[in-house]
Amino acid sequence: MPDLPPLAVAELDLDGPDGEVLSLRPAPGGPPLGEGGVYALVRLRGRPAATVLGHVRAGEDPAEALRTAFRARRTGREQPDEHDTEPTPTPTRASTPTRASTATPTSTATPTPTLPRATVVVATRERAPQLARALDSLLAQDHPDFQVLVVDNAPRTTATRDLVQGRYAGRVDYVEEPVPGLATAHNRGIAAADGEVLAFTDDDVIADPHWLTALTEPFATDPGLGCTTGLILPARLTTPAQILLESHGGFAKGFAPRLYDPAEPPPDEPLFPFTAGSFGSGANMAFRAQVLSSVGGFDPATGTGTPARGGDDLYAFVRVLSAGHRLRYTPGALVWHHHRETWQDLRNQAYGYGAGLTAYLTAILVRRPALLPSLLLKLPRGLAHARTITAHRDGAATALDAHRTPGPRAPYAAPGTHGAQSHPWPRDLSRLERRGMLYGPVGYVRARLRLRRGAR
Repeated sequence: MPDLPPLAVAELDLDGPDGEVLSLRPAPGGPPLGEGGVYALVRLRGRPAATVLGHVRAGEDPAEALRTAFRARRTGREQPDEHDTEPTPTPTRASTPTRASTATPTSTATPTPTLPRATVVVATRERAPQLARALDSLLAQDHPDFQVLVVDNAPRTTATRDLVQGRYAGRVDYVEEPVPGLATAHNRGIAAADGEVLAFTDDDVIADPHWLTALTEPFATDPGLGCTTGLILPARLTTPAQILLESHGGFAKGFAPRLYDPAEPPPDEPLFPFTAGSFGSGANMAFRAQVLSSVGGFDPATGTGTPARGGDDLYAFVRVLSAGHRLRYTPGALVWHHHRETWQDLRNQAYGYGAGLTAYLTAILVRRPALLPSLLLKLPRGLAHARTITAHRDGAATALDAHRTPGPRAPYAAPGTHGAQSHPWPRDLSRLERRGMLYGPVGYVRARLRLRRGAR
C-alpha cells in the first residue's frame, strides 16, 4: 500500500468553465479546508462537471488555487472530453429523450408537483451512526413528494429500530427483514414502498439535496424508462485505501449523461447489456416500481450478506434492459460515499467485486436461460474489449494518480499521464478480483441452497 497523505474533499462552484468562483465549501461532513491537497468537485453554475486535484499553499486562496488547477487541466488537453464540457440546457418535459452519450443533464430548477412520488429504500444492518447521517441528508431533499423507508436486515440488536422509531418517528418508515442479504432486504423494501419510483441508496452516503429530484425526474419525461443511476463521489479521502480506490475510478461513471437503450445498443460496449458495471452502482439507483416488480425484483441469492458477495444491482440493471426498458445515467443525481478505510477493507472489496460480477451473470443465465445465446454470440468481442479495458485500468491515470506534493504551479495531475510518484493498481488486488470471479458462480449456488434450506 503506497504511503499517501490525506486529501481534503471540497465543492467548487464556478460561473461557467472559465468564470468567477461562486462558492467553495468542504464536502458534506468533511473538515474545513486548509493547506495541503484538495480533491474538488467542480460545479458549473451548480451542475457537477468535473473533479480536479489541487494543492493549497500557505497564504494561498483555496478557491483560486482550485480554479487555476481546473483551468490548467482543461487547457492542458489537446482535446476536451466530457469531464470539461459545460452542460447543455435542459430540454422541456415534452422533449424526446436523447439516445446518444451526450444526452442532456437533469435540470437543477425547483422541482415541480409533476415529479412522480418516490420511495427511498435504505437497507442497513447494525450501523446506526452512519444511518443517521444518511437519513438527515435524505430528509433534506428538495423533491416534493417522497417516503423514506429503512429496512433493518437481520438485526442483532434494536439499535436501528430505536433510532428510526425514536429520533425519526413520523418522518421515516421502518420494516424488518430477518433473512440476511442485501437483495432480500431490497425486496422487502419493494413490498412496503408506496412510491411510483423506488430509489435505493446505502447507509454510508450523504445525498446531495437535489439528488432525488435529479434521479426521478427522467421518469416523468420518458415512459419507456425503467431505471436511472447517478454519480457517486468520495465523502472523505483520509486513508491510502480510500485514495487508491478513488484514483482508479471509485464508483463514479463520469460526468456525461447517457441513455442505454436495448433498441439501439451502444457501439462501444460489445457485451451490452451484460456490461452492467458501466451502468451505475447500487448506492445510487432508481427504478419504476411497476417495471422492477414485473422482472421479479432483485435475485435474493445475490448481494452483500450472501455467499455470492454482491451482484444484486447488476442483476437488476440487466433484467430491466433485457425486458426492453431503457436505463439513464444522470450525473446530476449525486451522493457522497464514505469509502472503506483500511487495506483489508479494500482487499475484501476487490474480491467481492469479482465474485459479484460472475455471480450476477450466473443468476441471469439461471433465471433467464433464453439470454445465453445472446451472451455467447457477443462473448468474443466482449472479451477482447475487456482486455483493452483492463490494460487501460492498469496503465491509465486519473486526477489522483499523481497524488503528491506538487511543484510550483503544477497543482494537478495531467489527465492520461502518470506523475513521478504515481501509484498503479496493486497486482495483489487484481489477483483477488480474479479469484473472486472464479468463486462467484459457486457463491451463487451456495446462496440459492441456503435460501432453500431457510424456506424449508
